[in-house]
Amino acid sequence: MRYAIVVYESPAALEQRKDPEYQAAYGAYLKALAESGVLVSGVGLESKDTATTIRLQSGKRLVQDGPYADTKEELAGLLVIDVPDLDKAIEWAARCPSLDAGVIEVRPALPPVAR
Repeated sequence: MRYAIVVYESPAALEQRKDPEYQAAYGAYLKALAESGVLVSGVGLESKDTATTIRLQSGKRLVQDGPYADTKEELAGLLVIDVPDLDKAIEWAARCPSLDAGVIEVRPALPPVAR
């Protein structure tokens, strides 16, 4: 079953990405996911200041700079893993280095879209 590990971090935690120790911890985590065969895909995201939000209002497309919502933590990235059950997904999520300074959400993923 596929699960998304959704990572939320504070702006201060996002600044840690430049720290070699943080990079090493994330590198080790991603390597463990890949070597175990559970990693399907993943992506880190730039800060919310680089976001563009699109919505429809009265049938017209509105585009604005910035995130959809202003929150303490921001969406920092996500990983998709393929594991037998929620317990295994939680085990992998609990190993994520971002958990020290952020919030990790684990959510079942819908089946992939056919190409």
